[in-house]
Amino acid sequence: MNYVISGLPLQSFQPLFALDDDALRERGVVRQIADRKRSFPCRITLQDAEPGESLLLLSWTHQDAATPYRSGGPIFVRESALVTGAFRNMIPEQQRSRLLSVRAYDAHGWMRDAEVAEGTLLESLIERFFADAQVTYLHVHNARRGCYACRVDRG
Repeated sequence: MNYVISGLPLQSFQPLFALDDDALRERGVVRQIADRKRSFPCRITLQDAEPGESLLLLSWTHQDAATPYRSGGPIFVRESALVTGAFRNMIPEQQRSRLLSVRAYDAHGWMRDAEVAEGTLLESLIERFFADAQVTYLHVHNARRGCYACRVDRG
């Protein structure tokens, strides 16, 4: 099974990186400094921020479909991000090491299936969901906090 796991597009967030805290606050965005490992997952690079790194915490509409499944929520993005993460036929460590909620959608944004599993099982879920020809993409969330993690597309 060929697939690509991708982070959010860097260019969507770059204009925010240059703003001061007041300008960010006006947009509902908060700058935070990572103070421990594995607690600040960047949704652009799909890597966890290291302690001392600066991130933005903001709300993001990750499922922008004209269906009842339209959805958004809080995400972190590292201000040092330079490239959008893309992983072909490989599960990033950020997802492999967490409990995940995986949701399968068709081309119109309707959810066709979903499952909660340890990240070490993500590849088998990708294979299972993409066996359904109507499934176009998957959204992966951190199951404990419910935050959007990444997108999976057919390769």
